[in-house]
Amino acid sequence: MACRDNPGMTTSTTPTPDAGFGMLALSPAMLENLQALGYATMTPIQAASLPLALLGRDLIAQAATGSGKTAAFGLALLANLNPRRFAVQALVLCPTRELADQVATEIRRLARAADNVKVVTLCGGVPLRGQTASLEHGAHIVVGTPGRVMDHLERGTLDIGALNTLVLDEADRMLDMGFFDDIATVARQCPKERQTLLFSATYPEGIARLAQQFMRSPRTITVQSQHAPGRIRQRWYEVRETERLHAVAQALAHFRPASTLSFCNTKARCRDLGDVLRGQGFSALALYGELEQRERDQVLVRFANRSCSVLVATDVAARGLDIAQLEMVVNVDVAPDAEVHVHRIGRTGRVGQADVQGLAINFASLDEMGAVGRIEQLQKAQTHWSPLGELTPASSEPLAPPMATLQIAGGRKEKIRAGDVLGALTGEAGFTREQVGRINVNDFSTYVAVDRRIAAEAARRLSAGRIKGRTVKVRLLELDD
Repeated sequence: MACRDNPGMTTSTTPTPDAGFGMLALSPAMLENLQALGYATMTPIQAASLPLALLGRDLIAQAATGSGKTAAFGLALLANLNPRRFAVQALVLCPTRELADQVATEIRRLARAADNVKVVTLCGGVPLRGQTASLEHGAHIVVGTPGRVMDHLERGTLDIGALNTLVLDEADRMLDMGFFDDIATVARQCPKERQTLLFSATYPEGIARLAQQFMRSPRTITVQSQHAPGRIRQRWYEVRETERLHAVAQALAHFRPASTLSFCNTKARCRDLGDVLRGQGFSALALYGELEQRERDQVLVRFANRSCSVLVATDVAARGLDIAQLEMVVNVDVAPDAEVHVHRIGRTGRVGQADVQGLAINFASLDEMGAVGRIEQLQKAQTHWSPLGELTPASSEPLAPPMATLQIAGGRKEKIRAGDVLGALTGEAGFTREQVGRINVNDFSTYVAVDRRIAAEAARRLSAGRIKGRTVKVRLLELDD
C-alpha cells in the first residue's frame, strides 16, 4: 500500500489494514450500523483512504473490484451529508447500470444509521419519466451513469447546486467506454468547492487529465492487487486452439463448482463457449456488450441467484460485478494484461469468506506464453502446469445449479417488497425459509431464487395465490428464455 501527494504536500500516516472502524471520526450510530452489517475491520483500501476522505481531501484511489471501495467512498459521502437538507449533496458516477445498482444498494445499507437518506439511481435503459418523478420528491444522493446524468442536467430535472461530494467509481472503465467528455461536462457543473473522490483499478493517462482539470491537490493511494497466500489455487493447462472450449467443459465436469465465472477476450468467444457448454448439458449464460438491458438484468440476476452454474463474460461486461460465493474462475483466454488477470482471479476466494478457497483455472496456447510470463512477473511466482488429461468427469450426474429463478410481473412501482414475496412463499404457499434464496425487486418485475426441486410447484402456487392482496403472473426462467 502506498500513499503519495502532489509536490509540496506532506504525507499522512494511514492505519494498518486490520484496524477497526472505531478509530475513525464516525458517529456512534454509524459504528453500530457497521457492526450490524458485519464490517469488523477495514480492508486495505478503506484503511488507506477513509482517514483522508473524512478530512475532506480529494483522493485518487487505485484498488480492484471487490476490495471494499464502495464502503470507502460511501462512508465519506455520508459523513458529509445533512439528511435534513432535501437537496442532492453527493453524486456517484459509474460506468454501467449494474455497478450503479450495486453501489446504490450498498450506500442505502450504510445509510441506515441516518434518518431518511434518499438515494436515487439514474441510468439508461429505463424511462426518464420515473427518474424525474423520483428527483421531484427529493434526493440526497444520486448514483448514475454519465450519459443519463447528463440528460437530466440538460433537461433541468437534476439540480447539483448543493453538491459537496463527487465520486468517480471505476474511472478507468468509464474512460475505456469513451466517457471522458461526459465526465468533464458533469464535473464543470458541480460546485467548485466540493470534494472529489476518484476510484480506479488501473491508472491510464486519462486519470491524470481528470485530476489536473477537476481535482484539488489530490492525494494518490495505491493498494497492490495481490491476494492473500493460500486464498486462491491456480492451475494452468496448455491447450491447442481447437481444444480450448472443450477443455472448459472438462474442467467443469472435473471440479464440479456450483458457481463459475469464465472470462473470454472476445464477444465471439463468449457466444461460442456458451453454445458449447449448453450443448453438453451445462447451465450456462453469456454476458457481453450487445445484449439488451432486459437480457443483461436477467442474466446477472440468475447467476447471482445461483440458478445458473456458469457465466461466460468479457472483461468489459463483467466489470463491477461482485458475486458472492464464487467458487471458480476460468480464464478461457489468457488476459492481455497481467493486472487484468489478477483482477479476474480475485473474484474468487474473497476476503470475508474464510471457509472458501478460490480456484482459478487458466488455459493457454503457445502463442500466449508471453502474456503468461508477464503474469509470472507481476505475481512474483512461477507458473506450474498440469496435464490436460487429468480433467476427467468426477460424476456421471449432470452439473445442475442448486437454485432456480422465478420472475414475478410486478415490482417497486406496484409497491412490492422482498418481504411480501417471502411472506407469500412461506405463508399461503407453504414453503420454508430455507427453500427461498435471494429476492431482487426491480421497478416493474421481481426475481426470486428458490430451491430447484420446488421451482415448478412454487411458480404454480404463487400464480394461484396473492402478493399484497393481488394475483400476479409468475414464470420459471429457463435457459432458453
